[in-house]
Amino acid sequence: MCIRDRATAREIEKWKLRDGDLLLTEGGDLDKLGRGACWRNELPLCIHQNHIFRVRFPSDQYDPDFVSLQVGSPYGKAYFFAHAKKTTGIASINQAVLGAFPLLSPPLDEQHRIAARLKAQLAEVETARQAAQKQLDEVQALPAAHFRHAFGGITPVGVPPHSNEAPARWQWQKINELARLESGHTPSRQRPEWWGGDVSWLSLTEIRELDGKWVECTELRTNAAGIANSSARILPRGTVCLSRTASVGFVAIMSAPMATSQDFANWVCGDGLDPEFLMYALICSRGELRDLATGATHKTIYMPTLEALHLCAPAVEMQRQIAASLRVQLAEVEAAQKAARAQLAEIERLPQRLLAQAFDHSEAPA
Repeated sequence: MCIRDRATAREIEKWKLRDGDLLLTEGGDLDKLGRGACWRNELPLCIHQNHIFRVRFPSDQYDPDFVSLQVGSPYGKAYFFAHAKKTTGIASINQAVLGAFPLLSPPLDEQHRIAARLKAQLAEVETARQAAQKQLDEVQALPAAHFRHAFGGITPVGVPPHSNEAPARWQWQKINELARLESGHTPSRQRPEWWGGDVSWLSLTEIRELDGKWVECTELRTNAAGIANSSARILPRGTVCLSRTASVGFVAIMSAPMATSQDFANWVCGDGLDPEFLMYALICSRGELRDLATGATHKTIYMPTLEALHLCAPAVEMQRQIAASLRVQLAEVEAAQKAARAQLAEIERLPQRLLAQAFDHSEAPA
């Protein structure tokens, strides 16, 4: 950092940085071990803190960029990992370890060529990475656009008074007039014989992964005795489950009869309400629903609020058409997101591959 008004002349002389200095952290997370950088005179009169190693090489023997790239390569990382002091995910190196680094040092002109080539390649990779990240960001924005189009630009679930006017042939109705609201319960954890049976039991531990999906079964399962000795109820296929506490706003649909914890609001839909349409409407309104949650420790949407919720919807046949269209669109988006993430991950692996090729060594540094 800049220290013109904070450090003494002696401190400045001892810790100031010069163009070409190699900076290397003493320690940190294992995956960050051996990270360093070549300092260039971007800022005037700067020093480094005492937890960063500064290495200054004779300019007639070493190209500082060549050294910096080598230190950050798999070759350098392997050396530091092998010699670091490790404690519970944290690692550190000392000056002796740094001083014994087996530095590859071809002739200076070759160092210049290697460093220049690598910097150009890494710059191209960074350009590609930024383009891939932009593409991923655009793909991740698609679900919101699909929801806006499907629901006519309104927030379809909320508590009156509504700021959104219903689109043509749509109307606001109380959800409880279209579906039966049920809660859930947890059989006693002190009775292991009530757990591990054949009754699926939806809980907060799985809802994030199951968000927006039909749930065939759950990892946590109870049995007939657990249901009989608690307030939990087995609800029918098609029940729409909204997490209402802690992880507020995640939604799934039961693909088979099952029970839930008390952390869910469950709607058993009547003939005038399509379960998928309700699920997508709740997802589209997630931000507004979370704003309805209250509580100091864990935010919760309480039952009186849930009972007051209204839904803006067309006739059930149009609901099914909208839900079917959204299902296809969201599946396509999910596939595109997966491909975009894979592309970005592949590009992010390229720098270490390029460095590994440049500083290839028949054996890991010992």
